[in-house]
Amino acid sequence: MTDVSGLSIGILGGTGDQGKGLARRFALAGLKVMIGSRSAERAREAAESIGGGATGAENAVVAAETDLVIVAVPYDGHKALLESLAPQLAGKIVVDCVNPLGFDKRGAYALPVEEGSAAQQAAAVLPDSRVVAAFHHVSAVVLLDPAVEKVDLDVLVLGDDREATDTVQALADVIPGVRGVYGGRLRNAFQVEALTANLISVNRRYKAHAGIRITDI
Repeated sequence: MTDVSGLSIGILGGTGDQGKGLARRFALAGLKVMIGSRSAERAREAAESIGGGATGAENAVVAAETDLVIVAVPYDGHKALLESLAPQLAGKIVVDCVNPLGFDKRGAYALPVEEGSAAQQAAAVLPDSRVVAAFHHVSAVVLLDPAVEKVDLDVLVLGDDREATDTVQALADVIPGVRGVYGGRLRNAFQVEALTANLISVNRRYKAHAGIRITDI
């Protein structure tokens, strides 16, 4: 098992619910966490709200000063942000959990991405980084709920660098109840991102916060 206890974790877009929820769980697990935002003040406020020793700073500072970076920004600002941070992210594991989704009267649906997926887009604009796709199906509501001690789901981890995917699987495992599961090469990230639209439909129908479990492993 890969040891991630000494890693510092940066979360770009960490003031949103998904990023803040992941930050909270990693901080509770004893990891050093930095929340990033366009506004350093908003980042610091978000860090204070989750506690656990988390700190906040502008996205560029977080990208430069942490060992592993999670991208949890809205899709419409995804490419431009990563292009601007390519020098700071060079050589690092970059975990993309962005879901390119649209919404209309019939609900959520997957948006087409020229590169194939948000994760592949990240890999295209960050050629010197080790891009991994993961954490797409984790409910922010569950992550932020102090009454939920164990999060009941598997996290699919996709990438082309075995050491990087092993590290991200181990990172997922530090959240009680969560298991990181290798889900294939980065080229298969589209269907993982798109599945989020189906889970949103499940949640609306059943008033739930559904995740996924992989059987027989």
